[in-house]
Amino acid sequence: MASRGVNLSKYSDILIALVIVMVVAMLVLPVPSGVLDVLLALNLTLSLGIVFVSIYNTEPLQFSVFPTLLLITTLFRLALNVSSTRIILLEGEAPAVIEAFGEFVVGGNMVVGFVVFLILVVIQFVVITRGAERVSEVAARFTLDAMPGKQMAIDADLNAGLITEADARARRRAIEQEADFYGAMDGASKFVKGDAIAGIVINVINLLGGIGVGILMLGLDATTALQRFALMTVGDGLVSQIPALLISTATGIVVTRAAADGTNLGQDLMGQLTRQPRVLYLTGATMAVLGLVPGMPTRAFLPLALLVIFLAWQLQRAAKRSQAEEAQRAESAVEVAAAAEDRKPENVLALLQIDPLEIELGYGLLGLADTAMGGDLMERVVMIRRQTALDLGLVLPYIRVRDNMSLKPNQYVIKLKGIEVAQGELLPDHFLAMDPGTVMQPVPGLETREPAFGLPALWVSEMDRERAELAGYTVVDPPAVVATHLTEMIRRHAYELLGRQEVKQLLDMVKETHPAVVEELQRALSLGEVQKVLQNLLRESISIRDLVTIFETLADYGAGTKDLEALTELVRAGLSRSIARQLGLSGKVRVITVHPDLENRIAQAIDRQPGGTYLNLEPETIHRMLNSLMRLAGDMAALGSAPLVLTSPAIRPYFKRITERSLPKLIVLSYNEMDPNLEVEAVGMVNA
Repeated sequence: MASRGVNLSKYSDILIALVIVMVVAMLVLPVPSGVLDVLLALNLTLSLGIVFVSIYNTEPLQFSVFPTLLLITTLFRLALNVSSTRIILLEGEAPAVIEAFGEFVVGGNMVVGFVVFLILVVIQFVVITRGAERVSEVAARFTLDAMPGKQMAIDADLNAGLITEADARARRRAIEQEADFYGAMDGASKFVKGDAIAGIVINVINLLGGIGVGILMLGLDATTALQRFALMTVGDGLVSQIPALLISTATGIVVTRAAADGTNLGQDLMGQLTRQPRVLYLTGATMAVLGLVPGMPTRAFLPLALLVIFLAWQLQRAAKRSQAEEAQRAESAVEVAAAAEDRKPENVLALLQIDPLEIELGYGLLGLADTAMGGDLMERVVMIRRQTALDLGLVLPYIRVRDNMSLKPNQYVIKLKGIEVAQGELLPDHFLAMDPGTVMQPVPGLETREPAFGLPALWVSEMDRERAELAGYTVVDPPAVVATHLTEMIRRHAYELLGRQEVKQLLDMVKETHPAVVEELQRALSLGEVQKVLQNLLRESISIRDLVTIFETLADYGAGTKDLEALTELVRAGLSRSIARQLGLSGKVRVITVHPDLENRIAQAIDRQPGGTYLNLEPETIHRMLNSLMRLAGDMAALGSAPLVLTSPAIRPYFKRITERSLPKLIVLSYNEMDPNLEVEAVGMVNA
């Protein structure tokens, strides 16, 4: 069986050619009445098949042979008309199919037959054929106009790598075929129009010729001839026009087809007409009202109204069941997907992600971060990131703010890389009042400590806020307390937030404007060495915003030494003016110096190893040095000056390292960092 199918397909072109030749031959050669009956039935069958194919197609190009088929069927129908006319006029008898249509369809009444025939011609010619012709013409025009845009879209998808070259060729071919199809349909619609006109002419000829043949050749009287041949003419017209009407209908369906997502016409019609049960309810109610109007045939309207309402109810129930099933399937799919995700080993990696900075709030403080409740903590966090970039030159990562039900209601925690570095407690409906040293009359409040710096403070109520401000207190709201604490923690731990990836981003940023500096720096030092120098600066809250100066200094000296402490001191010397401005140094500056003997002992205690540099200084010496330093720092504080120690560049970082635990706020500068425009006044000397 398979081989026969292949052979039939192989010789299909010869078969089509023979069919066309036979159809043309029918125009001039007589066809027996029995054969003509079979051909008339075949014409009707072929027309029905074309209609069904057009209904089940989802897009016009699936029936791209339709314009050619339209020509063949039109020619076939005209050949049948000619053959039937020949038999009627020669034999005075009609084939069985024509006679059956004349008797059954119109009940043997020639007047009714002519009226039905004319109505079919009008429907086919004026309504369906003309509409299909217009749609084909407009579709062809729009398709041609849209071709350049579609070609450009295909080229864009191809250039973007969304489709392959083969896909692009297939799409271009589809566009060409679509344009050719609508152009061909525009012309093929003329066949149907001509067929309708030819049908009218042929039937007039059949009637007049039949009457003449009946009277002159068959010896019938005029009434009998009219009755006999009029009936056969009407039957012949109906046999030809009914298939023609089916073909015209198929033409309209094909050119107006716009199926959705591969559905056929029936699915589209049912799905779209019954999509809204409410519409059917309204339709049924309207029909019921019409049925109850006096004079209206209730038995026609009321059952139909009940049927429509019942259909709407069934559709509504089906829709609810479908929604419930869809929701259940979606829930099951989510559960299955979640279970599958949990089983994936890649999901364990998400547990390893740690937020660089985060603030956790107890449930009593959630209003501070909720803008709907008037909280502005999130806005303050954004401003902190901006201010940190301006002050330290450090771009902070995203600071996550989240709730933690395990905390006390009014407690907050600041975490650095998942580890708690600070915490505090607030009273959300109070204000924190701090004495700057000028308060003469205290105000009532709850005693506490300012969390960022540990200063004594009071929690005062809203009613006492204005009183505290008038008394000289510095009064801040709870979000400001958290923001100040967070800012201080960022300054203390800024160096820990600067990783290699962040340094790489800074290098790329500078490279856009100073590529030569970055290229020379990368030849001299590795990314990790640059990171360590920048971290050394941030450890003492020195701004790294002037990256060009920092990178130029490192490029100058990085090739000669890999001592990161020495490189840091050279960079600090290059940033002397920036450091002075950052510390607010101007005019006369009071400083504490270090005794030369102590400097020598510290320099001799420096132990440089491959893994780093260490300070091997006796604990007793360190103890005596710190006592001396704390006494001098107290004297400077009494004079109203912040403690500032001036040392030689060689020992400055080690002196700072010794003192940072006892005096974390102590400023230690080297001689090279002092701006030449400053006047230095030594008020004491550290000794051990």
